[in-house]
Amino acid sequence: MTEASDRSGPLAPLRQFNRRTAPPLLIYLAAGASGFATIAETFWVREQLGLGPTALLVLAAWLTVPWTLKMVFGQLVDTVPLLGSRRRAYILLGALLQAAASLALAAAAAGRTGPMTADAVYVAASLLAVIGLVVQDCVADALTTEVVDRTGPDGAPRDPAVVQAELGDVQVLGRVAVMGGAFAVAGIGGWAAQVLPAATVFLIGAAIPLLSVLAALLLREAGGEPPLQPDWRILGGGAAFGAALLALGLGDPPYAPEIALLLSLGVLVLLLRRTMAGIPPATRRAMAAAAALIFAYRAAPPAGPALQWWQIDMLGYTEGFFGVLAQIGTGLAILGSLLLGGRIVRLPLATVLAWLAVLGAVLALPTIGMLFGLHHWTEAHLGFGAHTIGLVDTALSAPLAQLGMIPVLTLIAVHAPEGRQATWFALVASLMNLALQAGSVFSRGLNAVFPVERGDYASLPALVIAATVAGLALALGAIALLGPWVRPTAAAPRPAATDSRPARKRAPARGDAAAPAEAGQAAADARPEP
Repeated sequence: MTEASDRSGPLAPLRQFNRRTAPPLLIYLAAGASGFATIAETFWVREQLGLGPTALLVLAAWLTVPWTLKMVFGQLVDTVPLLGSRRRAYILLGALLQAAASLALAAAAAGRTGPMTADAVYVAASLLAVIGLVVQDCVADALTTEVVDRTGPDGAPRDPAVVQAELGDVQVLGRVAVMGGAFAVAGIGGWAAQVLPAATVFLIGAAIPLLSVLAALLLREAGGEPPLQPDWRILGGGAAFGAALLALGLGDPPYAPEIALLLSLGVLVLLLRRTMAGIPPATRRAMAAAAALIFAYRAAPPAGPALQWWQIDMLGYTEGFFGVLAQIGTGLAILGSLLLGGRIVRLPLATVLAWLAVLGAVLALPTIGMLFGLHHWTEAHLGFGAHTIGLVDTALSAPLAQLGMIPVLTLIAVHAPEGRQATWFALVASLMNLALQAGSVFSRGLNAVFPVERGDYASLPALVIAATVAGLALALGAIALLGPWVRPTAAAPRPAATDSRPARKRAPARGDAAAPAEAGQAAADARPEP
């Protein structure tokens, strides 16, 4: 039996679960579980804070900025040891920031904010939580490129196709870990939001980063060669870029989110061009086309928080029901990723995204129908109403987002430059997360055209239809334009990192990564994704 055939099968990704993959998977698990307090947060923000839909969309756009700056964190993780560690110390730092954010939210919900308003604490805690997640995600991404051997026990290179497949399987496990964390807390999170004070829910959420602490304890950091020298064009340019975004946020000039989006896009494209310098031209063109295609797919504008508020006010969705929807959705997404993930990574990216875009638009039709009273008709004639439609729609649409991220992350990981894995992942992931920021900016424009306020949902049907059509048009237009340029690539040797350090021979070691195979998170993500 060949090595390739031995690794085939719908559940092949499970074979990559071992002690080496456990630390990054635990970090991803914690990232997924970080949504434990999301339902409690939604109701608390709606009922206790003074932030409207437009303000929350602006905040959502700004909270993507740390993900856009992920390349700075990735460069630090790759090249700047913290207390002698390039991995473990950063995991612990990110977990500490995440726990501090949950404690701050608990204090705000309990009314113990001191001179600060609850709104201000919420914004600051949200930013702190995102930074903590970004730091941990950078480390986890780098680790996933280091857990598949490029060489056999005799030092001979392994079959590139097998290496790429195994790296894809690791990425499937990463997506499953994120969704597994979300699945584990979805139902109980909804129940907790219904029966416990928001402050208590936030306080419980502060314990979730202990999963990352466990990952840090299990991690065996690779020794040997010293890290590459920091690329000050990335660190300095990223810091200046962050300062410019901060100035835009504080100054709040007209069209600040749009200016930040264009500035971010320009900086990321320049940094990606530098980082991709060692990749063959044909592969570089294919990856650039793939990145643009994925950007368009992920830039689909959401309807915004007004849709969820309508579901609460008009359909009677409760905290517990939102928890049930989340648990069903993540459970089916896990199942879909395990059964289909290994096949998805072997299909053309354009084909995968085209089908997912069309299916996403089709599965938005039940929600659109309910905006026009579909649930009243089904309840009168068929015996089921809004809750049943919501359950079925969630069951059908849940796997789509995660399945779309698996081939993306595989493509990123295959070409990660040696010594700069975290930087590479961070740069491309930053571009993918910038697409979410573009979607938020686009959604803000749609909300301005179709304004929706609390309790006044007259414009909501037009808003949801416009968002659905715009997302489908963006994805299919990009696929028609760029699809022919995107071709599947073999697991080429990892491009050499640009470095001033003299080249040296390296003995093959078990810890060396094969050509690495998000969201997502996405992404993903997401993420968070989270």
